[in-house]
Amino acid sequence: MALTTISNGRIEATIDSAGAQLMSLKLDGKEYLWQRDEKYWPRCAPVLFPIVGNLRNDRADSAQGEVRFGRHGLARNYEHEVIEAADDSVTYELVSNDDTRAKFPFDFKLNMTYRVVGDALEQEFMVTNTGDVTLPFAVGGHPAFNVPAPGCEDEDFADYKLVFSKKWTYASPTISTETGLLDYGNRFTLVDNEDELALSHRLFDVDTLTFEDVPGRTVSLVGPSGHGMRVDFPGFDFLGVWSAPDAPFVALEPWRGTATRTDEDDTFENKQGMDFLEPGEQAVYAFRMLPL
Repeated sequence: MALTTISNGRIEATIDSAGAQLMSLKLDGKEYLWQRDEKYWPRCAPVLFPIVGNLRNDRADSAQGEVRFGRHGLARNYEHEVIEAADDSVTYELVSNDDTRAKFPFDFKLNMTYRVVGDALEQEFMVTNTGDVTLPFAVGGHPAFNVPAPGCEDEDFADYKLVFSKKWTYASPTISTETGLLDYGNRFTLVDNEDELALSHRLFDVDTLTFEDVPGRTVSLVGPSGHGMRVDFPGFDFLGVWSAPDAPFVALEPWRGTATRTDEDDTFENKQGMDFLEPGEQAVYAFRMLPL
């Protein structure tokens, strides 16, 4: 476990080699990232790989054998090696090994790069298939942001809203609090020809809000002052929005896939949103976090 800090003078980010997890995101010295509290949630921005969300009963079948792990996969539970570092960027690497193959019987290399770009922090996933069979996988981010935003401590959680790039209509599937599976047969409307969604703690009684095809692949989390966080996530078809019960944060989670659907089988390759790489191929996905 080792911490690395990158900065351009205005934006400063600190990342932990344990899980390659973002631990701090500051603008002009003000902390925007949730700083962990066992009372609510002991993480702040775990890396999701090679799944997003849950498998049914924490297992699935694949072409290479049984896959078995808990919510959000395995990358967040391993030490990642720093392979390149500069003042404004750092790259981590996790390579499959005997322990990962016991849970996920595929060979891979996962590189996580964090870089400061203007007044934003970019988080990049590079996945390489180092094996000799097709690699199925999904990636996702899970950064949680302080609500209220720094310097706005007189604001309340219920003062905050999600702002989209245009008006749209969307009904989210529910996530079972018992199984963690995604139920498209039980949906509820979040926006109805609107470009804003008012937040409340009760909104998260259903666990995570699962958005699909968000307009412009961008969303802002803002309070009355206009301060908060904008996340731009081109190339990510899904967005999870989550908060723990009565917690002072909201997670904005760009996803390439989702939890297993209730109407899916238990074949890993059949999970919604799954990506596939042939031997030797690699894929790159990135999103940006812009403090407001």
